[in-house]
Amino acid sequence: GTWITASENSVTYSNEAYIIRTSLRQVYKSAHISAVVMVSCITDCIEKPIRLCFESVGKFVGLHPWWFVTLPLAVSAVLGGGFYFLNDLISNDIVEQFTPKNGRAKVERCFFQETFPQMDSQFSIVRLNTDGVFASLIFSCQTNILSVAALEEILRIDGEVRGITATNDAQQFVFSDICATLNGTCNSNLMLDVLNYNASNIHFVKISYPEYCHSEFNCVHMGNIISKVEVDHNGVVRSAKAMRLFYYLQESNNSLEDAWLQELVDFFNDNSFSQVSYFTSMSRQQEFEKSTISVTELFAITYFLAISFSIISCLRFDNVRNKAWVASLGVFSTAQAVLSSFGLLLLIKVPFVITVASSPFLILGIGIDDMFIMISSWQRTNIQDTVPKRMADTYREAAVSITITTLTDVLAFYLSYGNPFGSVQSFLISVPPLKVCLAYFDVIIYMCFCQC
Repeated sequence: GTWITASENSVTYSNEAYIIRTSLRQVYKSAHISAVVMVSCITDCIEKPIRLCFESVGKFVGLHPWWFVTLPLAVSAVLGGGFYFLNDLISNDIVEQFTPKNGRAKVERCFFQETFPQMDSQFSIVRLNTDGVFASLIFSCQTNILSVAALEEILRIDGEVRGITATNDAQQFVFSDICATLNGTCNSNLMLDVLNYNASNIHFVKISYPEYCHSEFNCVHMGNIISKVEVDHNGVVRSAKAMRLFYYLQESNNSLEDAWLQELVDFFNDNSFSQVSYFTSMSRQQEFEKSTISVTELFAITYFLAISFSIISCLRFDNVRNKAWVASLGVFSTAQAVLSSFGLLLLIKVPFVITVASSPFLILGIGIDDMFIMISSWQRTNIQDTVPKRMADTYREAAVSITITTLTDVLAFYLSYGNPFGSVQSFLISVPPLKVCLAYFDVIIYMCFCQC
C-alpha cells in the first residue's frame, strides 16, 4: 500500500511539472513572438516605405529611361558653367585656411593691430604685428663678406634690385614708388647706411657686435643682419660669412607689391648668383601652392587604378552577363556628380580651397560602391521578367543599402564640422555632403538607363 501511494504521488508530481513546463514554454513563445513582431514593426516602419518608394521609382525609370539620361546630362551641363568663376574663388591663404579661426594668436594680433596700427609713412620694424610685405636677400661668402670686393658686389646687386621695374594695369613703378618710408625716405639697410654706400669705407668704420649703436639712444641688434661673425677683444667685427638685406614695401596696395615681388623673383631666376639667396613674403604661399599642385597631379594614378579595377571587376566573357560598359557608365555618373557639385558651389560663390581637390577620389569610391550594389541587385533578378519589373526589383533590393551608406557618410562629415581650421570646415560643410548626395542621385537615376 505504501508503494502504491508513493507511485501515485510521483505521478501527481510529474503531471504538475509537465503542466508548469508547458505553461512556461507557452509564455516564452508568446513573449518571443511579441518581441519579434515589435522589432519587425519598428524596422519595417523605416525599411518598407523606402523599398516601396524605390520600387516605384525603378518601375517608372524602366518605362521612361531616356528622360533619366538626358535630364542629368542637361543639369550637369548647366551647373558646369560655374567653373567660369573658379580662378576668382580660389582661396589658399595659409593664415586664413590653415590656422584656427578663433585661435589665441589671431585674437591677440587683432588687439595689437587696433592698438598699435602700422603706418607705412612712419615705418618701424618693431611695430610690425605680421611678417609684413618684404623681400630678403642673404649674401654668403666662404672667406669674409665684409671685404671690399664682396661689398662692391652687394652694392651692385642692391642697385639692380632697387631699379627693378614692375608693371600693373599699364602702370610702371620701381621700388622707391612703393617702399615703406620713414620721414619721407625708403626704409634702408643698416650695413649699407654705415658704409654710406661705399665699400671702401669698411676700413674706417668700427661695427660692434652683437649690438651696434648709432648714438646713445639708437642701438640695433646685429644678429639678424650679419652671421658667423668673428670679433676682436673689444667686440668689434673683424669678419663675417653672411649678410642679410631687407626691402620692406607698403601694405596699402597688394597688387602693386605682389607685382614687384614677382619681378624680383624672376630677376634672380634669370640671373645666376651662386652666393645669393632670396626670400619674399610671397615665398611661403608660392611654395605651398607648388607642392599642392605636384601632389594633385599624382591623383591621376589613383583615379586610373580605381576606375580600371571597377571596370575589370565587372568584365565577363559571357556577353549576356558582361557589365563592363555598365561599370564604365557608372564611373561616368560619378564624374558627372563631381562636375555638377563643383559647378553649383562655384555658382553660389563658395570659396574653392585646395583641400577640396581630394574629394573627387572620395566621391569616386562612394559612387563605385553604390554601382556594385546596383549591378549585384540587377543580376539577382529574374531574367524572364520585363525590364520595368527587373528595375523595380533592383531598386527595391538596393534601396536600403545605398541610402543608409549615403546618410552615414553625410552625417559623418557634418559631425566633424567642429574642427577650428577653415580649410577643414570648407571641406566638411559644403563639398562632400553635396557631392555624396549628387553621386547618390546620379547613380540611382543614371544606372537605370545603363541597365535598360
